[in-house]
Amino acid sequence: MNENGTPAPAAGTAAGNDRRMELLLDVPLSVTVELGRTRMTIQELLSLGPGSVVELDKVAGEPLDIVVNDRLVARGEAVVVNDKFGIRITDIVSKTERLARLR
Repeated sequence: MNENGTPAPAAGTAAGNDRRMELLLDVPLSVTVELGRTRMTIQELLSLGPGSVVELDKVAGEPLDIVVNDRLVARGEAVVVNDKFGIRITDIVSKTERLARLR
């Protein structure tokens, strides 16, 4: 029975699937946009200061990775929205590519 006293949808039915999906819609996720990566020693890290430049492994103009809970899900390009940075999604990672990254 549901909270309102009506019978709960049977598992596997369209209504049951919709209800399960509704439960997931409010789950918070960590979304990160990655500009690039680099490696440095602790000494190099400690020597950074205002005006320091850290070279990343991506070329300017290359798509940025959109990562959800540490998993690559899409790629996009940086945009400015109301004086803030945003990202325009240009590509969704295929299911095959996502599965390959799990291995």
